[in-house]
Amino acid sequence: MAGHETAVVLLAAGKGTRMKSDLPKVLHRLAGKPLVNHALDAAAALAPSQCVVVVGPGMEDVAAAVAPHPVAVQAKQQGTGDAVLAAREALSGFGDGSDGATILVLYADTPMIGPDTLARMIAARQAGAQVVVLGFRPQDPAEYGRLVLDGSGALEAIVEYRDADEAQRAINLCNSGVMAVSAGRLWELLDRVGNDNAKGEYYLTDIVALARGDGAGCAVVEGEEREVLGINSRNDLAAAEAVWQTARRARAMADGATLIDPATVWFAHDTEIGRDVTIGPSVFFGSGVTVADGAEIHAFCHLDGVAIGPGASVGPFARLRPGAKIGEGARVGNFVEVKNAVLGAGAKANHLSYVGDSDVGAGANIGAGTITCNYDGYLKHRTEIGEGAFIGSNTALVAPVRVGKGAITGAGSTITKDVPEDSIAVSRGRHSVLEGAAKAYRERKSREKAARKKEG
Repeated sequence: MAGHETAVVLLAAGKGTRMKSDLPKVLHRLAGKPLVNHALDAAAALAPSQCVVVVGPGMEDVAAAVAPHPVAVQAKQQGTGDAVLAAREALSGFGDGSDGATILVLYADTPMIGPDTLARMIAARQAGAQVVVLGFRPQDPAEYGRLVLDGSGALEAIVEYRDADEAQRAINLCNSGVMAVSAGRLWELLDRVGNDNAKGEYYLTDIVALARGDGAGCAVVEGEEREVLGINSRNDLAAAEAVWQTARRARAMADGATLIDPATVWFAHDTEIGRDVTIGPSVFFGSGVTVADGAEIHAFCHLDGVAIGPGASVGPFARLRPGAKIGEGARVGNFVEVKNAVLGAGAKANHLSYVGDSDVGAGANIGAGTITCNYDGYLKHRTEIGEGAFIGSNTALVAPVRVGKGAITGAGSTITKDVPEDSIAVSRGRHSVLEGAAKAYRERKSREKAARKKEG
C-alpha cells in the first residue's frame, strides 16, 4: 500500500503428516504450482519491503522453492506464535518499531487468498487497528477457532475450538489464522504469549486478547470461505483444485472463450486464453500455455509449455509438449505429437505423426505416419521442412536433415540426406513380387505345426 510499509511472514514449517508424502505439504501443487508459491504471489501483489518464509529443520527443498526470499527455521513445532517468532531476527529493524508499519502473517497451506482481501486488511491497519484478523463464515464452522466480537463490532478475542465453551462454539465467524499486526507491537505481544492451553502450544491468536488488554484496537476483515481453504490432506488438495478450476473456467468464459464442457477443462495457474477461443471437452493445460484469439482446441488434448497462434486448430487427441509453437492458421490433428518444434502459418500435420525438434515452414503438409527421427541415442538433432513442402505419408526424416522449399518426399521414404528445393525424394526398397510364395509359405508352416503337434 502506498505510504505504508509492509513485511510478510509466510509460515511453511508444517510437517503435513496427513498428506502421507515424502514431499513437504507446501510443495504439493495446485493448478501446477506449489502451494507456497501461490501464497507468495498473493503477498507480492502488496509490494512488501520484506518477505520471510518460516520453514522447519531439513526443509532445504522448500527454501529452494521460495528463493530468493530468505528463510527462517522454526527449530521445534510449538505452535503458530513460536513460528512467527522464528522470523524476528530476519525482520530486525523493520519499521523501526513504528505503529505505521505492518507485519502480515500468511500460511503456505492457505494458497487462495486474493490480493484484494489482503489489501483490505492493510487498510484496516492504516485505519488504526493494532491487530487485524481475517475472518470468514463457513457453512460448517466445525473445529475452527471462533472470533468473539464486542458490542461495537471490534474483535475482542480469538478462542480455539478446543478451549471454547458452548456459547463461543455457536459463533459462526471463524478465524483463518491470517493476521496483519503493527510492527511496533508484534514482538512484545508474542513474548507475552503462554502455552497454558489444551495443546500446550504458543498460539499466535492469543495476541488479540493481550492487545485488547492493553487498550489497543483489534479488527476483523471478512473474506470468502473459498479463499481461506486450508490444505492438510490430499482430499483438501483435491477440493481446493476443484474450487480453483471452477473459478478459472468462469473467468475464461467471461473473457470471451467458449468451453464446450467446462467441468472437463483443466487449466494451469498461468494459462493464457485469448478471445473467441473454443475449447472442447477433456482438454488439459499444463504450465506455460498461451492460446491466441480464434484458435480451437478440440477434445482430449494435452498441452504443456506451448504457444498456439491465432486461428490455429489442435486435436482432437493431440499432444503438444514444451517448446511447441503452432503458427497462425496451422493445423495439428488427431494423434499428433509435437515437441520443441515450430509449425509455420498454415502448416498442417493432420494425423498420426510425431514432429519433434523441427522447423516446419508456412503451408507445409506433413502426411500421416510421418516421424522426425530426432534422437540418435546420444544427442537431439533438428529437422527443417521448407515452406510449401509436402511430406508423404509414412516418411521417416532422420535428423539432422533439411527438406527444401516446395520439395516432396514419396510415401514410405526414409530421408537421410537433404532434399533440394522443388525436388522429389523417394528412398525405399524396390518393389518385387514372388508369385506363389505366400501359398508355399503357408503350406510349409502348416507342415511344421503338424509335426510339432505329433511330437508333443
